[in-house]
Amino acid sequence: MTLTRREWLSRTLGGFAVTRLRSATEWSYPGVQYREYPRCLPDYLSRQAEQAYQRRNRQLARLSTPDRIRQRQEWVRETFWDLVGGRLERTPLQPRLVSGFTRPAYRVENIIYESRPGFFISANLYIPTQSKPPFPGVLFQMGHSLNGKAAEPYQKCCQGLAQLGFLVLAFDPMGQGERTYYPHPAGTRTRLPSADDEHTLPGKQMLLIGDTASQLQVWDAIRSLDYLGSHPLVDAGRLASTGQSGGGTLTMLLAAADDRLAAAVVACGNTENFACAGFNPPGSTDDAEQNFLNSGPVGFDRWDLLYPLAPKPLLVLASAKDFFGTYSPRYLASGWEEFQKLRKVYEALDASDHLNWIDTPLPHGLSYYLRLQIYNWFLRWLRPGERVISREPPVAAEPERSLWVSSEGNLIRAYNSETPFTLNRARARRVVTPSLPGDIVGLLHMDPSPDKPHWRVLGRVASESGVSIESVEVQTAASVWVPAWLFLPVTDESARPVTLLLEPAGRNLRWGEGALFAELAGEGYLVCAADVRGIGDLSPEFPRGAPRHARWHQDEEAYAWASLILGKPLLGQRVTDLLAVVRALKNHPAAGRRPIVVAARGTMTVPALFLAALEPSVERLYLGSGLLSFRNLIDTENYEYPLANFIRGLLSQTDLPELATSLAPRPVCLAGVLNAAGQKLDADQVKDLFSNAGHIQVLPEDDWSLQGLAPFFTGDNRS
Repeated sequence: MTLTRREWLSRTLGGFAVTRLRSATEWSYPGVQYREYPRCLPDYLSRQAEQAYQRRNRQLARLSTPDRIRQRQEWVRETFWDLVGGRLERTPLQPRLVSGFTRPAYRVENIIYESRPGFFISANLYIPTQSKPPFPGVLFQMGHSLNGKAAEPYQKCCQGLAQLGFLVLAFDPMGQGERTYYPHPAGTRTRLPSADDEHTLPGKQMLLIGDTASQLQVWDAIRSLDYLGSHPLVDAGRLASTGQSGGGTLTMLLAAADDRLAAAVVACGNTENFACAGFNPPGSTDDAEQNFLNSGPVGFDRWDLLYPLAPKPLLVLASAKDFFGTYSPRYLASGWEEFQKLRKVYEALDASDHLNWIDTPLPHGLSYYLRLQIYNWFLRWLRPGERVISREPPVAAEPERSLWVSSEGNLIRAYNSETPFTLNRARARRVVTPSLPGDIVGLLHMDPSPDKPHWRVLGRVASESGVSIESVEVQTAASVWVPAWLFLPVTDESARPVTLLLEPAGRNLRWGEGALFAELAGEGYLVCAADVRGIGDLSPEFPRGAPRHARWHQDEEAYAWASLILGKPLLGQRVTDLLAVVRALKNHPAAGRRPIVVAARGTMTVPALFLAALEPSVERLYLGSGLLSFRNLIDTENYEYPLANFIRGLLSQTDLPELATSLAPRPVCLAGVLNAAGQKLDADQVKDLFSNAGHIQVLPEDDWSLQGLAPFFTGDNRS
């Protein structure tokens, strides 16, 4: 018999080939139908980003007159300060000239000053020697170079500007150059993975008391502009700022915060709005100072930083390669779209020629071509009448040590400088945490929980011991479904509680035969093991774009930043999920009148604690290997803790010990408590902290087993 190709494929592949050829309407898999859980968190954030994008667009559409533009500019400036933590107090700069050297057309002074008391800034002042003062002043801001102001392309640009008649102040940003705050013991470079980490590690600690790395960075720039503008050789009416990469972004921050700038050039800065068209979750999250928390709900985004500068001259320089080589896939599309919106503002102010965009095909960096654009833009607007140049003045990078203000190349070692960590720790000690938590729902920015959530059963099977296992899910928010395992005991042991078990690794870690879930169910417990957003099966899918960007952003921290920017902290999302899970358990027919207990480990102890504070039906709480307190985290320079559990301004409203104490008289077990460095604390020390809380039991070890958990679940444990 001769077979057709289709018949042959059908027989050899068990009908697979034929089935593949059926239309989509014919395809209907009859078995367990799981949804695409990795889409839940990205889809939720995409909805928030789209709402923020439309909200801002509606506001910008009103900017048709100079009066409305001025109102928007004032709103941007005040909103910026609200978002970053507020203005700081101007204190004496106390500048000192440390050393210097002379070159044919300029001289360099190595200076040091204090943006805040004891918080030193190392800087180089480039002074022209072949033209007459007063000079236009340029504040040069660094990208994320490990050696700060000594990076070769930045030196060249400063030298070139000085030879063209500009007095230039170049200073080390937070965590770079001589201001490296986590220096390697054997040298001057950071012991952290990158300069970005020098910004973000302390930046996350600042959030807990309501401050931000953005506030610290822009204040350094403002005080540096104070020094530059007051210099006797500078014309204070002709001040400008420029910088590349992170320095371009810092120029944007300064433009929003300070109206003294007469012109600016942003080179390869983060000119991508976060809530943009075609949002690619988790979006363009970056290091701490570039992420504006809660900006989405108020319709503020990165391009708003430039609106207060209008109609003053602004040049935006972009690397066309950055949309896949450095930043996200939306970098160019979003930047160009927002540039057109800003262009309309300049047109309404009759200053179209004051705004321009120039790109380069070269990679991210302050290349020769971009430096020429900076020179000519500032010559045009700050030294009118000067000729356009086609070649850079002769430049050559100096040895790094010649630009140091300190003998050791580090201000901590040479001047005992304050650091972002020490400043934040001191300020945190002035923050009083109330003994009882305030508005937890408001603190966590939680969505309303479903009124009567119910499980959707996806499948049910029996185990070898007779325990039934249900695969279930419950909807907790728009586009979000939480999957869980329910282990239903053979007998109706109504005295045994419903147990909700929360693992940082997710629900699939201990489901197997002979593992914890089955053991507890075999003893008569109804066991629920659930994932929450970002955990287990709800871990998000990879974003689109170049591998470097996608890999970096496919982690919990990027999604935590995105959630904070969009006004929906990941901690609040997870507590919302858990509230729906608990309420669905109460509606499950097998739960009956069983009490509900919750056991959590590691980082899941924080959402579990907030859950218990909000849900009185949680009768007992076991917290294993959890963090002692966020105040301890602020006191720990080398901490190890995920951003997913951070809430801005948390310590002004509550902390973990206060939450645990507030649960009285419900029993709480703290087992194997850890400090912020991930080290196990002495149980007696922890007991002393809770000496007046009789409902709190402290155990030296986290025993995550039937023998360790069951006594606490039933109330049979002894201290």
